[in-house]
Amino acid sequence: MSLSGPGGQPDADALPALFPAPEEAVPSARTAGRKRRSRPPAGDDRPPDGPVVDPPAGAGGHRDGPDRPADDDAARQLAFFGAEAADPSLADLAGLLAGPAEVSVMGGTARLSVLLDAAWRVHVIVAELAQRGLPASWEATGDARHTVRTSYTRLLKPLAAAWLHGPALRPPAGFHLNGRRLRLWLAAAGTSEPPDVLLRLGPTGEQCWGPVGAALAAVGLPGATFEHGPGGPAYRVSGRRQLARLAELVGDRPRAAPALAWPTRS
Repeated sequence: MSLSGPGGQPDADALPALFPAPEEAVPSARTAGRKRRSRPPAGDDRPPDGPVVDPPAGAGGHRDGPDRPADDDAARQLAFFGAEAADPSLADLAGLLAGPAEVSVMGGTARLSVLLDAAWRVHVIVAELAQRGLPASWEATGDARHTVRTSYTRLLKPLAAAWLHGPALRPPAGFHLNGRRLRLWLAAAGTSEPPDVLLRLGPTGEQCWGPVGAALAAVGLPGATFEHGPGGPAYRVSGRRQLARLAELVGDRPRAAPALAWPTRS
């Protein structure tokens, strides 16, 4: 069923319980003047009438001032790479491809798809794609998971050309991570294993693992360690300082995400 308009599964197959309307947040200065989409009232069992667009991520970092420690250069640098350092762009989708997403090509067009294990992730990823001009649809897979995919579009062909080497998916030369890319990766496949956070990778992307690890180190997460456990390959972020850096980079928790699913600034 499309979250961006009519079509998709018939109403009888809708799964409204999986998509509760997130609680309203106090509008920020950037969003106060925007018209909000209407949502069903609390307890209404109707499915959402469109993608729930999350408010902009937190600014990340602290303002300079007399109380700021003189040696807090790391936080200053992280704010530069944080989720609000730039406007959303199609290049941010590299964060999904660093994780579990796939891209396929048809003629002069390409499509992005990602398998998600929780309904809240569907809300967030569909909204993030919509912010980048990519309407997306979702469908249940039958194993309590959901596939979100875009339509085939020329907009994604450069991304596919950069990442696809024959049938293999591999980061292009110069690949890097930033706050927005990490935010998408975390929303699609980040798992909280207190006190750690796992950033899960695609099951068949061995050629991605090394470059992705190097990109994590370059953005301020050198302690992220690769592991291949029962849940598949992942990078584990642990330790107070590393988790604080991750939280600084990805910004505030999306409204649809459970509180324990998103790292918080300590």
